[in-house]
Amino acid sequence: MIKNWLLGLTALTLLSISAASAADYREVEWKSLIPEGYKPPVVRSQAYYDMNPEAMGQPELNAPVVEALDGQKIRIPGFVVQLQAEDSKVTEFLLVPYEGACIHVPPPPPNQVLLVRYPEGYPMRQAFNPVWVEGTVTVERADGELAVVGYQLDAATVTPYGG
Repeated sequence: MIKNWLLGLTALTLLSISAASAADYREVEWKSLIPEGYKPPVVRSQAYYDMNPEAMGQPELNAPVVEALDGQKIRIPGFVVQLQAEDSKVTEFLLVPYEGACIHVPPPPPNQVLLVRYPEGYPMRQAFNPVWVEGTVTVERADGELAVVGYQLDAATVTPYGG
């Protein structure tokens, strides 16, 4: 009886810690990264870009960002575009709002791309599925080989989207 009580107490404590941790991060949608009044360019089909390869460049490299996000702890869903990996784990990646961005279709404007650093690493075999990323965002431009980003994020956790 005491053993069951202790197990229950331990489980309740772990749930409380997990809920408190999740509460530390404010869930944001991709539209929260776009200043009011800015209209991002339309994403077209792969067939369009196949027929118009000149349109494959990243649009609007000076797209405005939301300065108020700087230093905020956020939780955001997205897709991983791997940049660096170590021991079968992705340690640095671009987080984008839709599958195929930067690979099959042009990258979104910089205000729709986050450069994520996650030293713990996320398993490569799972990186093709959508994820949740929690961390502290910095409003800072970075120019990379695949895309220009308007935001950077030091991730505390990266988990499967369904989990």
